Amino acid sequence: MLIQPTNPTPKPRLGHVETVIVQTHRISCDGGLGALGHPRVWLKIGGHQTFCPYCSRLFVVDPNAGPDTSH
Repeated sequence: MLIQPTNPTPKPRLGHVETVIVQTHRISCDGGLGALGHPRVWLKIGGHQTFCPYCSRLFVVDPNAGPDTSH
């Protein structure tokens, strides 16, 4: 009998890109794994998407997002 852990640690898969829908053009990324993540970086989305240079998450601005008021 195989017992699955109740809260497994996510592991990136080769070829898998996590896509995160955001509401602003300035966001931060820390890898999302707490102490197992990476240093927090601030990213500015020039067009409608950008990648995190550490974890390769894809951040996409929601096309229905209101005006961006971040500086």
